[in-house]
Amino acid sequence: MIETIRLFDEDSHQTLFEGCVLSCEQDGDLYKVTLNQTMFFPEEGGQSCDKGTLNDIPVEKVLEKDRVIYHWVKEPLWEGDTVTGSVDWEKRFSDMQQHTGEHIVSGLIHEHFKLNNVGFHLGSEAVTMDFDGVITREQLRMIEYRANEAVARNLPVKITWPSKEELMEIPYRSKKEIDGPIRIVEIPGYDICACCAPHVHNTGEIGMIRLIGMEKYKGGVRIQMLCGFRALADALEKERNVYDISAQLSAKPYEVAAAVEKLKAESLALKQEMNGLKMDILQEKIALLPEDSQNVCFFDKHMDKSNLRYAFNLLAEKCSGLCGCFDGDDEKGYRYVLGGKNVDVVAAGKALNEALEGRGGGSKEMFQGSLQASKVQIEEYFAKV
Repeated sequence: MIETIRLFDEDSHQTLFEGCVLSCEQDGDLYKVTLNQTMFFPEEGGQSCDKGTLNDIPVEKVLEKDRVIYHWVKEPLWEGDTVTGSVDWEKRFSDMQQHTGEHIVSGLIHEHFKLNNVGFHLGSEAVTMDFDGVITREQLRMIEYRANEAVARNLPVKITWPSKEELMEIPYRSKKEIDGPIRIVEIPGYDICACCAPHVHNTGEIGMIRLIGMEKYKGGVRIQMLCGFRALADALEKERNVYDISAQLSAKPYEVAAAVEKLKAESLALKQEMNGLKMDILQEKIALLPEDSQNVCFFDKHMDKSNLRYAFNLLAEKCSGLCGCFDGDDEKGYRYVLGGKNVDVVAAGKALNEALEGRGGGSKEMFQGSLQASKVQIEEYFAKV
């Protein structure tokens, strides 16, 4: 198979081209097409393929094997025909903004911290970059600032094809061994890297670089990045959310974090006060039960996960047989705490679970679990024990 001429290597900003159909064969519901030359960048090196059309037929995917680029389309094309191709410029330009931004960031991290980019993914959302070491949040912010300095300087992005002898003198980055000619992408003063993808002509075209997240990953870090119009869209969405929260809290946009902290503190105080009132109500209700009550199951709307054991401890003091506190409803089921004086608590808990589709465990003092049963079924069970 004849190698495909990669037109995007010559001019990444061109979107229209003509090519001769060399082959077309059916592949499932699609047709796999090769051309003598193409402007479509294939899925490669962690980057998704270009989108667009061949003779107005949408190109579904583009892959490369042995330097032959294959295009999958929904309709057949005829061998020997000349077709017109059109690459989706919006996607191409966005991908170039992200990819050139990644080179700047990776170059800076390598320069400052001697870390290597060992993983890269450029899809439709945030770009992810994996590094073989760890940096701090403060260092990440410094890298972001320096990267945007590179954008502001509007530096040329240089594409070269050095000879083997010339490559020996170039300190370029590469994640893998490369056979054949090596394409070098250089951003003067920031990065030199082997790369096959289309890039912007000048760093100013990137527009903006935002490092929006970082997490530990396989002994290093994974950094999330947005560039250009993706970064702008992200900033506008976050701004909209900040202004919405600002309006709801009656706080200035730059004060929303402090306003949320204040609201959380007030909410916690109210929750603690409410829990205290609930415990007082439970104490009063349980105090009204007769002393030495036998086999008591206690339900109350003021009981929840946080005070279930508190209520049980109060109930255990009043009950001389098996006793249990139940929190929940008939639809979702009930959480429970079970125990009692002169009772084999573990055996009682297992018997309850078996009878009422429950699960749980415990010790001789207390048994906890959940049931898929109704309140009536639980009450009937306790009446029979």
